[in-house]
Amino acid sequence: MAGAESLFMKQWTVTGEFYARRNNWQPFTKHCEAPDAPHAREWAMSEIGGCHGVKRRGIRIAGVVEVPG
Repeated sequence: MAGAESLFMKQWTVTGEFYARRNNWQPFTKHCEAPDAPHAREWAMSEIGGCHGVKRRGIRIAGVVEVPG
């Protein structure tokens, strides 16, 4: 059944900070759909890295929280 996995996706909020410039850590909050917390974390790392050109070592994840509902 195509698209059935989207029916079981949970909403997640990922917070943290990324290294923007010299001694400047920029906070972020990202919202996504993922089956579990590790996938949500991976998605956020990919999103920040792709949009801001930051390597993974320059990203600090503070928390991954499931959005109730």
